[in-house]
Amino acid sequence: MSFIAWLIIGGLAGWIAGNIMRGGGFGLLGNIGVGVVGALIGGLLFSLVGLSSGGFIGSLVTAVVGAVVLLWGVGKLRG
Repeated sequence: MSFIAWLIIGGLAGWIAGNIMRGGGFGLLGNIGVGVVGALIGGLLFSLVGLSSGGFIGSLVTAVVGAVVLLWGVGKLRG
């Protein structure tokens, strides 16, 4: 997957996760950051339970799940 695709998926995933978890996005760079880190977390979680995803939609779902988990964890740490 190209670097541009990673940025697009990261931005979309961060925006979707931001809307799910707190009702808004984090700005373009924040959305991309949350989405890319979420994609790494989602990929790890999916591999731990034996799931795999492919293509644009599968990558987006994986990134959104990871980003939601990331935002949930950050929210718990902040108290």
